Amino acid sequence: MNAIAIGPFVFASEQFAAFLGIFAFTLVTSILARRVDPVIGRWSTWALIGGLVAARLGHVALHWESFAGEPWRVIAFWQGGFQPIAGLIGVAIVSAIFIRTVKAGLAATGALGLSLILWIGVTQLTQATLGQPAPTVALQQMDGPPIAVSDVAGKPAVINLWASWCPPCRREMPLLAEVAASRNDLVFFFVNQGEGSDTIRSYLASENLKLDRVLLDPSMQIPRHYGSMGLPITLFLRADGTLASMHMGEISREALNTAIDKLSGSP
Repeated sequence: MNAIAIGPFVFASEQFAAFLGIFAFTLVTSILARRVDPVIGRWSTWALIGGLVAARLGHVALHWESFAGEPWRVIAFWQGGFQPIAGLIGVAIVSAIFIRTVKAGLAATGALGLSLILWIGVTQLTQATLGQPAPTVALQQMDGPPIAVSDVAGKPAVINLWASWCPPCRREMPLLAEVAASRNDLVFFFVNQGEGSDTIRSYLASENLKLDRVLLDPSMQIPRHYGSMGLPITLFLRADGTLASMHMGEISREALNTAIDKLSGSP
């Protein structure tokens, strides 16, 4: 399971775990503010803001070269990218300002610990599909004979599930095309979900994109194989074809490069 569906909304499992942790933190601190010390209410608001801002800035600092060329992406939080240690430092700074008594400190620590345990626990429970073998079903290539992802075992692979009607798919496609063209040490598959060749060709031509190994998946067999929901999804396969990691939603340059580096064994 890599995604959680609530009505029409689909959340990546990591996002859902974070939302659940934040919800638990907010609920518990609101109770503690009434029963222990009102300062906990003010602390929780600023701790949440300070932690998220610090976590984002920590991520940007670690990948400053990537952000230097596209500084506007500092606020592109929807792409993900938060550094947990930096976030905890931000919470600690806020705590030093607001928490003045031992009782309030113990209550705040308990609320934060509970939310972290819940977040980490849910995240671990949703990693069940990792290690799954590559699908053996052969899909028709837009320009070439049918091919299965498992046919290229021996090289790491990146599988992007996409559709031209999907806005985040369209936003991330130039980045994926650029990286795919620059790497010969791994194989990229662009697996279109449910669209015909004419629609795909029209989209690629209008965006001036050149992609190799565009596969047609009209019955969505690849997402069924991995039990995934929503678009876009980027899957990272080891050289033996097993699933190493997956990213749901629009992927950032640093997330893409980090996942590829792990596949190739780079530090």
